Amino acid sequence: MTRSTRMPVRIAVALLAGVLALAGCGGKRNDAGSDDAGGGSGGGKSSGGRLTIATGNTTGVYYQLGGGLARLIGQDIDGYKATASETGASVQNIQGIVAGTYDVAFSLADTAGDAVEGKGAFKTKQPVEALTRLYPNYTHVLVRTGSGIDSIADMKGKRISTGSPNSGTEVIAQRLLKAAGLDPAKDVKAQRLGLPETQDGMKDGTVDGMFWSGGLPTGGITDLATSLRGKVKFLDLSAELPKLRDEYGEIYEAGTLPKATYDQPADVPTIVVPNVLVVKKGFAPDLAGQLVKLVFDRKAELAKVNPAANDISLDTARKTDPIPLNSGADKALSDLGAK
Repeated sequence: MTRSTRMPVRIAVALLAGVLALAGCGGKRNDAGSDDAGGGSGGGKSSGGRLTIATGNTTGVYYQLGGGLARLIGQDIDGYKATASETGASVQNIQGIVAGTYDVAFSLADTAGDAVEGKGAFKTKQPVEALTRLYPNYTHVLVRTGSGIDSIADMKGKRISTGSPNSGTEVIAQRLLKAAGLDPAKDVKAQRLGLPETQDGMKDGTVDGMFWSGGLPTGGITDLATSLRGKVKFLDLSAELPKLRDEYGEIYEAGTLPKATYDQPADVPTIVVPNVLVVKKGFAPDLAGQLVKLVFDRKAELAKVNPAANDISLDTARKTDPIPLNSGADKALSDLGAK
């Protein structure tokens, strides 16, 4: 099959997102939050209704797994339907569950930890609890090969996509830039773009490099690595890891982008941070327990939506500190045999 007749990867991802939309993805919150849809109560009432799940960009893993989870909720939890909403991801998601806009949210653990402790993007301590730790997010730093960027420090003066406003990607992008001795507000031409817009910018040359924090594989990154083969490369982040750990703790771990994931010449050292599924403090414990059991009992089906779900494990499910576990989630994890 020739390149001209091969379906682009991004179209395939869009088709997947369309399937998920029929199954449980409701688009943006203002499309999914009418009285008819219910949702956004923030209380997780156990009497039935509609739950709204805050996810992320449409070409990211949060959105795909959120749609899969919404579909499973409708199938397996009596009296409930669910909608997965596109968002800017972690920071916005936590703000939304605290405000009652969303019921359940995906978040990076570093962002959720900041929320609980009232630091970083959060001026005060936020009433947030965890349902479970999920799969790890891998930091992707991708640059155009003709941009002259071979390290984070080389991004000075360049047009860099630091992720959607109020996203976990933006948080780690700013921390990595600082770790490399750069001022994110002055030393780079920051483009606060979602992943779909970043893809467009990388393709048309209006963006020189990008940050992304996501599971493996992320459809939008697969698209770029395929469509710009030989014109983009991943950066090694091993030099920045010790600085991040010194400043922010052991939430940041060493990881590897396997060469097979995006069909690259070699493995790339990177930085990994876990994801958590979070709710507002006071979320109904019995419903929280049902959601946790659903994630683990139906993990294989979530993995069919995106393979990142294969890395959800009972061995690490309780490791959510400093985010406290919801009492119902804690009991469910005990029943499931979590360590």
